[in-house]
Amino acid sequence: MDVQDLKYTKTHEWVAVSQNSDGKTIATVGITDFAVQAMSDLVFLELPPVGKQVQAGEPLGQIESVKAVSDIYSPVTGTVVEVHTDLATHLEQLTADPFGQGWIAKLEVADPNELNQLLDRAAYEAQCASEAEEHG
Repeated sequence: MDVQDLKYTKTHEWVAVSQNSDGKTIATVGITDFAVQAMSDLVFLELPPVGKQVQAGEPLGQIESVKAVSDIYSPVTGTVVEVHTDLATHLEQLTADPFGQGWIAKLEVADPNELNQLLDRAAYEAQCASEAEEHG
């Protein structure tokens, strides 16, 4: 998966957009390489249940490291249609391949226009650079 083609949130989630066989917009969601590196030593992942209705900006699940517990926010409003259940027991996939095997959930997007509000890679990297400076 090319990181340049993904959409990003200010809260460090990435989104890959696709269409399913019914023509519905599907958002595959994960957390970014920046977030994984910042957290380090991941110990627990809480996945949302399939069928859960989520609103953009609301917690989708949680990721826990030895340092802290962080919410994973839904980048869009929609319905959870699939979760990566193996990931909860193989967190090393998230560390090793956050943009591939590290995907967390797939959502059926209620309003594809919401995707236009997300960041592209350049804007996301600029945000990460400014965060790094703040915490320098």
